[in-house]
Amino acid sequence: MYTIDFAESVKEQLRYLTAHQKVTILDSIEKQLSHEPLSETRNRKQLRPNPVAPWELRIGNLRVFYEVTSDEPHIVKILAVGHKKGNKLYVGNREVEL
Repeated sequence: MYTIDFAESVKEQLRYLTAHQKVTILDSIEKQLSHEPLSETRNRKQLRPNPVAPWELRIGNLRVFYEVTSDEPHIVKILAVGHKKGNKLYVGNREVEL
């Protein structure tokens, strides 16, 4: 069982999502990342090196970016949350390139 830890910046990023999107993201984090967060699935994959995070959880057009470090092996650190509009990813109120 993994512990979920949110970066301080995630609280600010959640403000830009609707109440329904927040509930969807938090439910999916609990279901998908509390067990085997480093196993690739249809909605969970390891990313190429980028400035955001090494792993991505996809929930429709919503995205959760996270890492599990070797120095804290049973903690999933949520680094960013956002949503996609077409080919563009928005984290908080700004567009992000992966």
